[in-house]
Amino acid sequence: MVNLPRKLEEKLQKRKDNGAFRELTDVHKLTDFSSNDYLGLAKSWDSFHKSLNVDHPIESQMGSTGSRLLSGNNNLYTSSEEYLAKVFKVEAALIYNSGYDANIGLFSSIPQREDIVLYDAYVHASIRDGLSLGKAKNYPFRHNDLDHLESLILRQIEKRYDGGELYVVTESVFSMDGDNPNLKDLVVLCNKYSCRLVVDEAHAFGLYGSSGLGKITEFGLIDNIFAVVITFGKALGNHGAAVLGTGNLKSYLVNFSRSFIYTTALPAHTILNIVSAIDFLQTNAGQERRKTLFNNITYFQKQICNFKLEESFLSSASAIQSCVISGNLKVRKVSNHLKTKGFDVRPILYPTVPKGLERLRFCLHSFNTQKEIETVLLELSKVI
Repeated sequence: MVNLPRKLEEKLQKRKDNGAFRELTDVHKLTDFSSNDYLGLAKSWDSFHKSLNVDHPIESQMGSTGSRLLSGNNNLYTSSEEYLAKVFKVEAALIYNSGYDANIGLFSSIPQREDIVLYDAYVHASIRDGLSLGKAKNYPFRHNDLDHLESLILRQIEKRYDGGELYVVTESVFSMDGDNPNLKDLVVLCNKYSCRLVVDEAHAFGLYGSSGLGKITEFGLIDNIFAVVITFGKALGNHGAAVLGTGNLKSYLVNFSRSFIYTTALPAHTILNIVSAIDFLQTNAGQERRKTLFNNITYFQKQICNFKLEESFLSSASAIQSCVISGNLKVRKVSNHLKTKGFDVRPILYPTVPKGLERLRFCLHSFNTQKEIETVLLELSKVI
């Protein structure tokens, strides 16, 4: 086949020279400290899938056949979205093929040319990509800094066009630092200035609240939110995502969200798995898995102190624990050392994170043992 253009080969070489070259690897034989499978559901098919065809009967067709606006929609999609809306106590839910698709579709279609979007500087790339495809002007505010956000709101109120909306975007658990905004104060601020708040719950859904429905539900804030994005590929060990909101929001996305309109629907077995996993969250077994995970988080933080690693780790009470090791080459070297000891801990490199804040990103799970946690941090302490 025809070779890659020279300028693209030069870009690849630059990545290699900077230590930022990415490759696909198979690490399934290593102890998992990198996946988003926080509750181990991706590894536990028989624990919550025994009653799929009994509790959630479906039509005979298992394949997608097309987009949902053509031939891909069916009674299972309809009942599942109604189920999500009922569980979250919202008017409507719209299922997307992935969290990336959901954020691309939401942020490229909802904010209009006369609108302004203010987003936390640390939001996920999918949100940024969606905004870049849209027509509205958008500006970052300093990470979790509500004073800075308020100053930007006041500045934009003065110069926005008549009829223009102000949108504020954040995550409830940030994917790289594992920290949280003050959601209650953020809601008060958005209500004060009539801003429409959008919250991505990707790393909170499945973990927080009595039923694992996320931080927005845990704090009882759902009535104050314009849109919530939940994903099924993390704590639920599955695939897909959904946007929660009003019935009119759903109708608008069905008509104008290109990543929904022009993609093949998810197959029926994926939708079944999603519903079954949400059912599982609300059982005693689901509660026990969340309890075990948070016990592991507490133990991990205790061992950080035992090995005197506090200064290297960012403050986080979530399943995401990040150890800052500046420099792409250095953090990769430490990751490779842990790999030789049997642990999969991924390096997060510049430009994914700012230069100087490269880090090892530990993702904790309910299935990690205390021995594994102690050993991986012991090995880390030897090389830092």
